[in-house]
Amino acid sequence: MAGASLVDKVAVIGGGAKNLGGLLATTLAQDGAKIVVHHHSDASAADADKTVQAVRDAGGQAIPVQGDLTRVADVRRLFDAAVDEFGGVDVAVNTTGMVLRKPILETSEEEFDRMFAINAKAAYFFIQEAGRRLNDGGKIVSLGTSLLAAFTDGYSTYAGGKAPLEHFTRAAAKEFADRRISVNTVAPGPMDTPFFYPQETPERVEFHKSQAMGGQLTQIEDIVPIIRFLATEGWWFTGQTLFPNGGYTTR
Repeated sequence: MAGASLVDKVAVIGGGAKNLGGLLATTLAQDGAKIVVHHHSDASAADADKTVQAVRDAGGQAIPVQGDLTRVADVRRLFDAAVDEFGGVDVAVNTTGMVLRKPILETSEEEFDRMFAINAKAAYFFIQEAGRRLNDGGKIVSLGTSLLAAFTDGYSTYAGGKAPLEHFTRAAAKEFADRRISVNTVAPGPMDTPFFYPQETPERVEFHKSQAMGGQLTQIEDIVPIIRFLATEGWWFTGQTLFPNGGYTTR
């Protein structure tokens, strides 16, 4: 079974300061991985430091790296930091993204550009740099959304910006296959995090809950084991989009 252990592996986690990324960082560290915790700005620096300290307190190794992943130079600098500190990279997970719920007729050019920069451009160049820098047998995982399988209103720039991830993933899976690097997208249902609630009314939150098993939103604790699986025993998955969402939607 190739690549089943994370002991002494190096994991770069885009958006690793808190929420899903933070839990993923501490979980992979518990499995023996060395962690590079990316965060976007000064506003998230304290969260990144807290996650890094949690890893270190548990006996692991981690460093924080700040950067704007919509800037290719910052993406490269993130992977440079991982190689400089730990000697290489084995797992690269990009959990970053930005949510906007707004009708097409009200969406500005600036909002469109920002949403596609964060959800598509950053994801593309994260995959590109991971493909350049990962050791043979590495794993790349991007975070998508179950809205890719939904027929809904309001999320044209969010779901639209995430949609290219599937195609980036498929192309990269073929292009990196000779080095046994697997590339996948995990597309959760609406997650119970601070990113979700500002976009929705209380009534719509209840509707989203009603569409999944047990009448609940997706929890970050539901998603971390799936990403961990793809980074270990699930290495034979590649080029795939997985929809862990409790039955919220399917295709």
